[in-house]
Amino acid sequence: MIHRIASLFVLVGVLGCEGIQDRMMERAAQQAAQDDRVEWLDDGALHVVLCGTGSPIPAEGRASACTAVIAGGHFVLVDVGPGSYNTIGLHRLPRAHIDSVLLTHFHSDHMGDLGEIGMQSWAFGRAAPLRVYGPPGVKRVVSGFTTAYGHDTGYRVEHHGADIMPRAARALEARVIALPKHGESRLVFEADGLAVRAFSVNHKPVTPAYGYRFDYKGRSVVVSGDTAKSANLVRNSQGVDLLVHEALAAHMIEVAQQVAAKAGMKRRAKIMADILDYHTTPVEAAEVASETGASMLVLNHLVPAPPNAIAERLFLRGTADAFAGEIVLGEDGMHFRLPADSDAIHREMLD
Repeated sequence: MIHRIASLFVLVGVLGCEGIQDRMMERAAQQAAQDDRVEWLDDGALHVVLCGTGSPIPAEGRASACTAVIAGGHFVLVDVGPGSYNTIGLHRLPRAHIDSVLLTHFHSDHMGDLGEIGMQSWAFGRAAPLRVYGPPGVKRVVSGFTTAYGHDTGYRVEHHGADIMPRAARALEARVIALPKHGESRLVFEADGLAVRAFSVNHKPVTPAYGYRFDYKGRSVVVSGDTAKSANLVRNSQGVDLLVHEALAAHMIEVAQQVAAKAGMKRRAKIMADILDYHTTPVEAAEVASETGASMLVLNHLVPAPPNAIAERLFLRGTADAFAGEIVLGEDGMHFRLPADSDAIHREMLD
């Protein structure tokens, strides 16, 4: 939406008539003032939006890990990687209503935009502290972002006034999710028909690391977080409608690792070799989907993110043999709507 407005302003500058310029600027401002998609909050469906499908490897058009879940009046974000707020804003998700962030673990590509999510949702009208859930250690993370944004918060209150920017609402409130016992899940919260549970996954040496399951009016979604193929994830994802699972194409990364090693890029080659053992391959993710009985598998946190149709085919090699259901390569701005008490999953790209 914003990029369209910018294009309009460029056109305004080209046109010589001030009257036309003024009318086009007004039209651009009207478009910018469009309300966020607040109707999703209480329409009875479970909404899932991919706000970041990339990884630490830069990829055009992809933010780092972030998945939005909206249902029962709640707007929850699973991870908030760098660039994810931009996706949220561009697609007019209901920013003032973000009430919870669930961190799967504390790698930078899963939490880098926490400061911006906190500030921007506050600026757009969030009226209560933002709850930030995560494994033990989340208090330290939240404290760090709060300190880093301390000056920013003070400047905005002073400039706009406490009535517009109430300081109390700016707070990030850390909530520790105690490590569930092996094979079990831990209830994070349950309200207005939405139940959210955490379970452990295998991202060693990063521990603990969590995945999350959402259940609402007979519909369900699981977000895997970063993990090697995990029996515990399979156990906690039985019968899920939508499985949003990370995927690292080892057969593609191995080639890149070998090239880097031959070129004498020791640091890059070592990192590429290391990441192979704590992620899930696309075929393994398809096996997980089959073992859980998922209706649809959505691959995200794509490593490497395929830039074209040929790369997509390479990325997905062998997945159709492992899972008979629909497999979707996630893209930023992809929206899934799961109506209550139904088997339907509607998919679209948001404008």
